[in-house]
Amino acid sequence: MKLRLNKTVAAVASSALLLMAVPVVGIASASGAATKAKPTYTIGYEGPLSGGNQQLGLNMVFAVQLAVNQANANRKLPFKLKLATYDDQGDPTISPTQAQAAVANKHLVAIVGPAFSGATAAAEPFYHAAHIATVSPSATRVSLATSGWNNFFRVVADDGVQGPADADYLVKSKGLKSVYVVDDGTSYGSGLAQAVALQAKSDGATVVSATVPGTSQCQNGTASATEYSAAATQAVASKATALFYGGYYCDLGLFLGALSSAGYTGSVMSGDGALSPALIQGTTPASAANGVLLTCACASSSNAKFNSAYKLLSHFSAANATYAPESYDAANAIINAIKSLKKVTRPGIVAALHKLTYVGMTKKIKFQSDGNIAGSAIFVNQVKSGSIVQLGLE
Repeated sequence: MKLRLNKTVAAVASSALLLMAVPVVGIASASGAATKAKPTYTIGYEGPLSGGNQQLGLNMVFAVQLAVNQANANRKLPFKLKLATYDDQGDPTISPTQAQAAVANKHLVAIVGPAFSGATAAAEPFYHAAHIATVSPSATRVSLATSGWNNFFRVVADDGVQGPADADYLVKSKGLKSVYVVDDGTSYGSGLAQAVALQAKSDGATVVSATVPGTSQCQNGTASATEYSAAATQAVASKATALFYGGYYCDLGLFLGALSSAGYTGSVMSGDGALSPALIQGTTPASAANGVLLTCACASSSNAKFNSAYKLLSHFSAANATYAPESYDAANAIINAIKSLKKVTRPGIVAALHKLTYVGMTKKIKFQSDGNIAGSAIFVNQVKSGSIVQLGLE
């Protein structure tokens, strides 16, 4: 899939990404006596910084950089920070190589990420073996917290929370008693869709499930207009009053166009994989995206100070930067863990995160013993007149 970014925005964002590390590198290599007296620790970011999901990675990495910059501006801190980036394109076949590169960086003490569930599962054995804390702002697969990795943390609720909440919203809140559940065949999409289907059945709805292979997280995949045309026809034939799609924005955009052509008139909902302005840009006609509900364990930022600083750094708005606030919280959780230590080590940061209580921008950051965030909050958004608007908590 070609990157669905405004070309000007993409160019500015990519240029900013290259430039933003310059001050940090300068800090690490400065020759001033005051700088030399402070140790420099590297925080990494692993996620998609190229390919079809580049924008999501940019949303996150600029938030991490902002947290690093703000920490470095605090002269009271007894250390300096540097950001290192590891581009896994959201691909589980690439993430192990990036994780090994991160592990090999002797100055690296923790990772924000990985961003995607599949990439996290593939990379985590390497981080775990090296005792490197990973704090994901977005990986939601349930099993990530049950695989015995004591170094794994996430600042968002998992699919086991989001899926049932989505089903309850459709069946109980909106009173829709027949749900057609479609997944794209990815670990993320199928996991979320299965959780929705199970809860919808428990809520008393009639549920029909289908798998329509997607484009491998918006990159070099197999989906075709014909495939979605057939899937849309089947959805209409099911006479379902609601359709839930577990997958990513690029495929949902194709599906929405096909559903519109097939005459589907029910409600459509999807999860955070589809929460992107690119969904609207990739839907033909774009009006077919209007009314679509998009849920996420992530919140839109209403913090004016953060929004202003973020836009100054990234050159795009924080309002539509999915997972930017959570990435900022993840980075600051790591920074606060470092602050709590007299001697900073990789295992020490893992232990400190297990004890951490930190009031972040999106929520109180406190982890359960398995690395899951304590508490949960699922937000529902809707496409209205070509824009994504947050409606509130489910």
